[in-house]
Amino acid sequence: MPNSPAPSRTTKAGLPRFDSRPVVAGIVTALVGFTSSFAVVLAGLKAVGADSTQAASGLLALTLAVGLGVLVLAWRSRVPVTLAWSTPGAALLAAAGMPDGGWPAAVGAFLATGLLLALNGMVPALGKLMARIPSPLAQAMLAGVLLQLCVAPFKALGTVPGFVAPVILCWLVMMKFAPRWAVPASLLMALGVIGISLASAGTPVDAGGLMPALAWTTPAFSLQALVGIAVPLFVVTMASQNVPGVAVLRSFGYDTPWRPAMLVTGAGTVAGAPFGGHAINLAALSAALAAGGEAGGDRSRRWVAGFTSGLAYLVLAAFSAALVAVVNRAPGGMLEAVAGLALLGTLASAISAALADTEDRIAPAVTFLMAASGLAFAGIGSAFWALIAGLAVRWVLQPPRSGTAS
Repeated sequence: MPNSPAPSRTTKAGLPRFDSRPVVAGIVTALVGFTSSFAVVLAGLKAVGADSTQAASGLLALTLAVGLGVLVLAWRSRVPVTLAWSTPGAALLAAAGMPDGGWPAAVGAFLATGLLLALNGMVPALGKLMARIPSPLAQAMLAGVLLQLCVAPFKALGTVPGFVAPVILCWLVMMKFAPRWAVPASLLMALGVIGISLASAGTPVDAGGLMPALAWTTPAFSLQALVGIAVPLFVVTMASQNVPGVAVLRSFGYDTPWRPAMLVTGAGTVAGAPFGGHAINLAALSAALAAGGEAGGDRSRRWVAGFTSGLAYLVLAAFSAALVAVVNRAPGGMLEAVAGLALLGTLASAISAALADTEDRIAPAVTFLMAASGLAFAGIGSAFWALIAGLAVRWVLQPPRSGTAS
């Protein structure tokens, strides 16, 4: 029996047949990336001193920086590279609390983080220094930071059960049948519950607050904020976003344009910092949506998915203020509850990676507990001290092998 002819890639008129799959994949990538973690961003920015206007500005700045950055990288590299804001970094901010110097000092730390990201692309030695930080300790630090947010949904059950219980139930059902959409669906449920509550109470909504706007904050610099926010934010962003992002693209046969990516994300973070953006980076989990088979069978055209995700982020930026306006009217604990649900998968992965080596679990355990403790010493938050404590315990328990340099 003769082989069936391959599907034609041209129309009857001889023109190239349009494949919509990369476009659809790009839109889905942006929707999943935005809706699954914007609540985490708002919770983190507010924790370090942002008011509602500044938090909305920060979300808008991040969305614009991600969208524009993806457009540049995907177009120039022809690789389905995608960007995202640092969700673990936002969770770190939520655990860090307001630094000495308040919101301007936090903005200064964001600016320093952007410079470190850019330097990582320009100075290979900095990348090598980052590689020397044991991955289990970085993951343990992340897990400890996430823990405080991930218990929020269950704490909220005791304070606002009527609001939170439907959200958790929706998340659980979607995790069973459509895991990828579990967090976006739970967010829609939360917005629906909040909307019904506002409507029944007759709460007015200021139409002026629905328009996106950037709010400038002049950065201030303090040692406590630089050490307690900028350094852990850089480490978490590199270890939990940029490195996995490279691995995801490699798993689909693509080489990440590393140096351009670090320069673009560093510059985007620096540009967004005065407006409240904490950090942008290579996408990790959502990167598979643009680089995999869902973006079409022609691998050479999957970069279109990345490019489309950038356009979609720019469209989503127009709705960022409206989302913040609705969330700001939610009862206390509701925002943190949605953020905690969004981070449960990340928490599980971080704990698993931190404790994967059965012969080296004490140092990661100490790191995890120190980060989860919320300890602040000399104005510096627990994330930094957790990393220092983990490195110290690891050095004591695993001294240099004989024959190696000390």
